[in-house]
Amino acid sequence: MTRAGGLTVSRALVCLPFAGGGAGFYRGWTEVPDAGPRITPFQLPGREELFAEEPYDDVVTAAEQLAPRIVSSTAEYDGFALFGHSLGAVLAYEAVKALARLDAPAPEHLFVSGSPGPRSGRTDRATGLGDDEFLARVEQFAGYRHEALDDPELREILLPLLRADVEMHENYKPRSDEPITVPVTALRGSDDTLVGADQAREWSGVTTAAFHYVEIPGRHMYLVDAARPLLESITRTLAG
Repeated sequence: MTRAGGLTVSRALVCLPFAGGGAGFYRGWTEVPDAGPRITPFQLPGREELFAEEPYDDVVTAAEQLAPRIVSSTAEYDGFALFGHSLGAVLAYEAVKALARLDAPAPEHLFVSGSPGPRSGRTDRATGLGDDEFLARVEQFAGYRHEALDDPELREILLPLLRADVEMHENYKPRSDEPITVPVTALRGSDDTLVGADQAREWSGVTTAAFHYVEIPGRHMYLVDAARPLLESITRTLAG
């Protein structure tokens, strides 16, 4: 909640997950600054309470299906912003475009984290590798390994979802280069060895509105250990 001209303004921050992640990760973000937005995690099919549903296999299609949900989930707020990390970043970007095609209210801001610009694909791929090599490559990419993958039973459950997400991300290409009109902030862990500063700044070319680049202390998965600095940065940007 923030104050503007003496009036209370409520904002939602719609959060889209990284590969293999779910809404539960963002539900743990409880240390939101007093003036911060309401964290609104979005669940994707194939995980947590939607485990039985088929995972998305295409970023653009996923965004088109998410857009109506975003409209209904943010209707009670005065405004909203979108946040996504890695896979979530391109999902959020395509969701902005999908909302525009629906002629729906646009987000106040797009926050993309841990991702090169949408026109840059990966040259090193994990798709198609054997299980152990695949997990090693993903860990190399992310600089992070979820402890659940060390449990054989959980690994068997989670591996198909992780594979689907990684393949969707690695195969992603924007449907068009038409710029969006929403302000964009690209965030990156200061010690991220997967996404460089120049790659993160590529997002400046996707919008006709303002662009900002912000570094948060940490590596590629800095938001696992540094949610508070991230949320403070987002809150400052939305208040400005």
